[in-house]
Amino acid sequence: MKLKEYIVWLTRVSHGMRWRIALNSLSGMAHVALSLSFIWICKRLVDIATGDIEGSFSTYAIAMGCCVIMQLLVSVVGSRVGVLTEMRMTNMLRQKLFTRIMESRWLGREQMHTGDMLNRLEGDVATVADLVCRVVPAVLVTLTRLSAAFVFLLLLDWRLALILSCIMPLALLMSKSYVMRMRRLTKEIRATDSKVQAHLQENLQHRTLISSLEQRSNVADALEGLQFGLYQQVKNRNTYSLFSRSVVQFGFAAGYSAAFLWGVAGLYSGAITFGMVTAFLQLVNQVQRPIVDLGSQLPSFIRGFIAVERLDEIAKLPAEEQGEPIRLSGVPGVRMNDVTFTYHDGNSAVIEHFSHDFKPGSMTAVVGETGVGKSTMMRLILALLLPDSGRISFYNHEREVTASPMTRCNIVYVPQGNTLLTGSIRDNLLLGNPEATDAELRQALHIAVADFVHDLPDGLDSRCGELGAGLSEGQAQRIAIARGLLRPGGVLLLDEPTSSLDKDTERMLLKRLSENIGNRTLIIVTHRDAISQMCADTVWVSRNSKQNPEQ
Repeated sequence: MKLKEYIVWLTRVSHGMRWRIALNSLSGMAHVALSLSFIWICKRLVDIATGDIEGSFSTYAIAMGCCVIMQLLVSVVGSRVGVLTEMRMTNMLRQKLFTRIMESRWLGREQMHTGDMLNRLEGDVATVADLVCRVVPAVLVTLTRLSAAFVFLLLLDWRLALILSCIMPLALLMSKSYVMRMRRLTKEIRATDSKVQAHLQENLQHRTLISSLEQRSNVADALEGLQFGLYQQVKNRNTYSLFSRSVVQFGFAAGYSAAFLWGVAGLYSGAITFGMVTAFLQLVNQVQRPIVDLGSQLPSFIRGFIAVERLDEIAKLPAEEQGEPIRLSGVPGVRMNDVTFTYHDGNSAVIEHFSHDFKPGSMTAVVGETGVGKSTMMRLILALLLPDSGRISFYNHEREVTASPMTRCNIVYVPQGNTLLTGSIRDNLLLGNPEATDAELRQALHIAVADFVHDLPDGLDSRCGELGAGLSEGQAQRIAIARGLLRPGGVLLLDEPTSSLDKDTERMLLKRLSENIGNRTLIIVTHRDAISQMCADTVWVSRNSKQNPEQ
């Protein structure tokens, strides 16, 4: 990205926060004005005390006290506004990007690891918020302080101002010769930091699996390797940062020494007053300190721009098609006509020239060898994936519409595996229908053979941890089925719904499903004979689905 693109991006995401950022900048500029007023008052007090000028000492002393109090008040206001603005900016930006991720089109295999996404939503969002809400106002205030102090110094003695204007820029120019390398190192650090978080998240989530495979030491060693690489990258960047800081501090010391010697020489010759020397030394600090601050802010801009690039990748994730839900009345059917699909990073089609009509009210078992695309077919019907060619449509006696995210309202989907979220069992069930009553929850649990929930100490309010922790696989699977049954859609998609159930529980579940699904089109992906025998139709899926027989 170019500098203009960074500015446009930051301007766009700061919409709604700009007046707060401006207020923070104005409070800083007010503090600058009060600081320069304080210097002027100090000069007057010293000159009055040494007899160089006449004036009321008490009046200027009171003015100094008022100036100090005003500086304190402005600093408090600016600090509070800055902290609250940065927090609001962080929350707003994270909310927008999280929403973007949730609304993005699923490509079958995520481009970013969830740990990397979390790293960006946490670390990079915080970096951008800091850049917009703290660094940019600080730079504006610093430039104001530098300009005002330089003009003030120029009015006092133009020769000293000229000397200082030559020393510091040269030091800054020398110190920033490694900016491009620092930018590259910062980008590498953020990428490695994402890898560390991804490693932590994934292995913590599957720590029981890691333990059962006796790979704990290998996993820990892998983390050590990642962290050592991160350490080396931070060390290298810090080397360049220290070099930069050292050169700037050398320039600062040289400028201050020049101002001090200039003042002493003026006192010795009688050309200036002691109050003028005091003002010189304070103004030199007011000129040099902003330049040092500007130099120290450069790494913040580098980190911020790298964060912008990483967040922009999230903002540019392809979005799903949006629109009003298309709900078909009655019992819809699903028609797949010559459908072919290949994952974006795959070498061959997962589903090729597949055709089948899942007629309204039918019960169909989808069977086939592992990896031939049965679950992919479910995702195509859900419009989570889009076919490369062919057409998938929903139809009833009135009309036929192409499958899209807007037709998802017609589908009840129960994926395979443990898909419960952290929270109560009630919370998980209400994801299927937030308006469901306790009676409807009870009925769905009964159909799913999950009546055991009522025997738990807290019943529906019993807690389940991450990935259904605290429940067996079979219990979690039945609760997930109950959650799906609460949805009002007319097409019921079940992906290996009994994979974790024993035969007796499976038999009872199938019996209750057949008795209670009502007028729904039922499509079940399975490898169980009991389910295949229950269904009127069976679809065999293989790599070349066009040539497969249907029973």
